[in-house]
Formats: sequence, C-alpha cells, structure tokens
Amino acid sequence: MATACSSSEPLWAGGAPSVGLSFRLEATDGRARAGVLTTPRGEVRTPVFMPVGTQATVKGTAPEELAELGVAMVLANTYHLHLRPGEDVVAHLGGLHRFMHWDGPILTDSGGFQVFSLSGLRRITEEGVSFRSHLDGSSRFLSPESAVAIQRALGSDIAMCLDECTPYPAEYSVAECSMQLSLRWAARCKAAWEASVAGQGALFGIVQGSTYPELRRRSAEETVAIGFDGYAVGGLSVGEPKEAMLEAAAVALAALPGDAPRYLMGVGTPEDLVEGVRLGADMFDCVMPTRNARNGMLFTAGGRVVIKNARYLRDASPVEDNCGCYTCRNFSRAYLRHLFVSREILAMRLLTLHNLSYYMRLMSQLREAVVRGEIEAFARRFHARRAGGDTDEA
Repeated sequence: MATACSSSEPLWAGGAPSVGLSFRLEATDGRARAGVLTTPRGEVRTPVFMPVGTQATVKGTAPEELAELGVAMVLANTYHLHLRPGEDVVAHLGGLHRFMHWDGPILTDSGGFQVFSLSGLRRITEEGVSFRSHLDGSSRFLSPESAVAIQRALGSDIAMCLDECTPYPAEYSVAECSMQLSLRWAARCKAAWEASVAGQGALFGIVQGSTYPELRRRSAEETVAIGFDGYAVGGLSVGEPKEAMLEAAAVALAALPGDAPRYLMGVGTPEDLVEGVRLGADMFDCVMPTRNARNGMLFTAGGRVVIKNARYLRDASPVEDNCGCYTCRNFSRAYLRHLFVSREILAMRLLTLHNLSYYMRLMSQLREAVVRGEIEAFARRFHARRAGGDTDEA
C-alpha cells in the first residue's frame, strides 16, 4: 500500500449530529444495553439484528413478510447496488426505500468489505480502491468521497464510512498501517458527508485494528474524536479464533461513547449475538440466517437442525415446538425435508422464514433480559440449551 502510516495533523474537529437520528438508553445490565434508535422512518428497539438485503432484497422473503416477523431494519449493499443497477437508477426511481418497497430504516455498508474480498482484483492506495467488477471485469474506483456519494444517492438512513478491512492474520505493523488508513478515510468521509446536499440520514464510523487490543482501543478513540452519529466495530469474523474476536470486540466497544449506538458488523451466529450483547453492542447483521436456510440448516433454541438428515424422513413435528412462525405453524420436518431434497424453491422460502423468526425472537429475548437485569442468567440458560443439535451427516 503506497501510503504513509501516520499523520501529525488532526483528522477532524467533530460536528453536529445528523438530522433525524437519535439514540437513548432505556436499561443497562453490566455492559449489556437496551435502547431505542429513532430514525426518520421509525423507532428501532435495540439490541437489533438487521437481515442482509444484498441486492435490495432479503433473499427469499417479501417486505411484508419481514415486517410480520418483526424485522425493524435491513441492510443493503453499496458495492453490489453500485454495480447493478447503479445508484443513479435507484435515485431516479425514488430511492432505495421505494425501489425495494420497504418503509422501515435501511443501513447501507460502504462496500469496503466486498472490495476486501476481491483479493487479487483490487489495489489500495491513499486515494481509495481500484478494483475490477466481479460482474464484467470493468475497472472501477471507490474513494471515501464516492462511497458517501453513492450512499447519499441510494437514500439510506444510515451510511457507513469507507474503511479497509484488515485481513487475518496480519502483523502488528500491517494492522496499524491499515487502521490509520481507515482513520484518514473516515475523516474524508465525514468531510464529504458535511459538504454534501443536506438531508436526513446518519453516518457511522468504523473501528479497525485486527485482533490487537491496543490498536482497537486507539482506533476507537480516534474515530470518536472525528465525531460520528454512531460507531461500528468492523474487521472481525474474518478467520480469527473466537476468543480473539470477542477480546477485540470487547476492547473496542468499551472505548466507544455510551450515548451513541454501537454496531458489531458481520458477527452473527446466535452464540455471537448473545456474547455481543453482553459486551455492549446494540446492532448486528449477518447473512447466516438466510444463507444457512438456503443450504438446509435451521436454527432452534436447542441447536441447529440439518433438514436433509434422514432422521426427518417421517418426522411429523414442526422445526421447533414453541415457534409461532408461518413455517412451524403449517409444515412438518418431513415435508420440509422433502422440499429441500427435491430442490423446490418453496423449501428455501420456508426455511428462511423460520431462521429469521428465530433471530427476531432471540433479539427480543435478549432485550427483555437486559431490561430485567438478567442477561447473565439468560446467557447461561441459552448456552446450556444449545448443547445438542445436528451434524452435517445425512
């Protein structure tokens, strides 16, 4: 990376909160928090899980179904929407909410993680990232300023700063250089945000630093010094051991202000959600509930269910006895197995509905546990119940 790794100049002098976004805490239990994030499109009770709508759709579900499941907020992908159909098309058609027929809040990521995953197709410099489209190989360039402009055009409620997702493993010096580049990009994003046409919405900064606690702490402190409406912890769940991930998240979250929302990016197993809430995170996203559903894996309070397994051939019970989702109210494990092994599209839809219902229920239970001051007891019961579950064997 052809950049200097440090600068003696201040990055940014802070700024006023964006229009239409506020956050208030309603309860705490240790580090765990329950709050309300108020956006121009409604209130979001935290902790909250945001299903991932990569292409302006949560795969396999209609917006009305998401609302019925209790989904309050979704995530859309800046990189993919920039490539297809293009932010100009979305803006022409009335913005992302009208385009995807979703009335609730939308968070858009910056595209940094997707560019990170392109590996040999990208080149990172101080100015930004040059990369080739995975669709047609065309040359593209993403800078902090253009990342902000794209998200402004999409019309999301929460936009994310462009950052460099540090790979794992990384030497300390590499992680430090990457972290400082993300900080400089964050300052440029903030300047571009402030200079852009005024409108509703919020901009979140992102904490990096790999698995090094000192770098995570420094990144958090310097990101807060720039001043954002909320703060995310990024660059985790990229191959590091679980213990290292939780330690890095704990250090970063503890260094963030208590009066701003905290977003733990891309961390999304049920176990990770419980631990993330215990550490003080308010917002989560992950493709796991939808992607795993399409691959035949279901989440339940007692562990996972791999629906292709032969044990379900004649099983007349629902996926989960105490689940009130559409799938569990109407269909047996045997029928779901039949659909899945027959490669019927309905299987993916029904399994997705259950997994999203499970995630929404888990977040509601976590919030209630925080409000009651019982988060530690809830976590113990949760981990004890999930000791069972299927293997991948048929």
